[in-house]
Amino acid sequence: MTPTVPRFEELAAPSHWRTVDFISDLHLQASEPATVAAFEHYLATTKADALFILGDLFEVWVGDDAIAEAGSFEAEACAALQAAAQRLPVFFMHGNRDFLAGPAFLRHCGITGLQDPTVLGFGGRRFVLSHGDLLCLDDVDYQRFRLQARSAEWQAQFLARPLVQRRQQARGIRQQSEAHKRSGAVYADVDGPAAIAWLQAAGASTLIHGHTHRPAEHALAPGLARVVLSDWDAAAQPPRADVLRLTPQGLERIAIAPM
Repeated sequence: MTPTVPRFEELAAPSHWRTVDFISDLHLQASEPATVAAFEHYLATTKADALFILGDLFEVWVGDDAIAEAGSFEAEACAALQAAAQRLPVFFMHGNRDFLAGPAFLRHCGITGLQDPTVLGFGGRRFVLSHGDLLCLDDVDYQRFRLQARSAEWQAQFLARPLVQRRQQARGIRQQSEAHKRSGAVYADVDGPAAIAWLQAAGASTLIHGHTHRPAEHALAPGLARVVLSDWDAAAQPPRADVLRLTPQGLERIAIAPM
């Protein structure tokens, strides 16, 4: 696919921010309690001045009405976000799994939605923030599905179904995802020229993204780099639960101890 440069939202960090945390791809779900516990502990203890969640916080989001279901997993997760948002600003960007998280979810949790991509200005530097799926141009089938699933018509049709039916469909999606992982299929990676085009258009030096589950730092061109966030799986051996922390001194990966 031909790389295109989207419109960038702009966010300037307030001068008092000294520590900013980035996370993505936690894929929270009731069947992964260790990861949920690690996330809730992180939210309750982080000393960051702001938190940016760059997509796929949830394994799947079936609609904001799930929060109101008594005892639901969504209600529990939102309670933890709500408590954190009372102490620090929390920003949320859609991923390819939780793109149906809507305005009611944001209001309920007290968090701020972010467009993909967004340019963050911090300490005299500019960072492009993205979930990352838009840049995986070689995954043509997914890009077609993404275009369809982000349409208002498709989303309205899905959300019009009964909640129990949407949950059943979500279970099917999870089963397909696990089967895909077990098959050893290779996932598409971010397109380098497209990432460079984004950075140059945004006047930024660093792209921060998730989605690929391949945490690393890549030099793209002189003065340009992309930094990939870790996915989370606190039950894995060894556990994976990393935060990317930005301070005036630069970027650093922080491992979150499993609970």
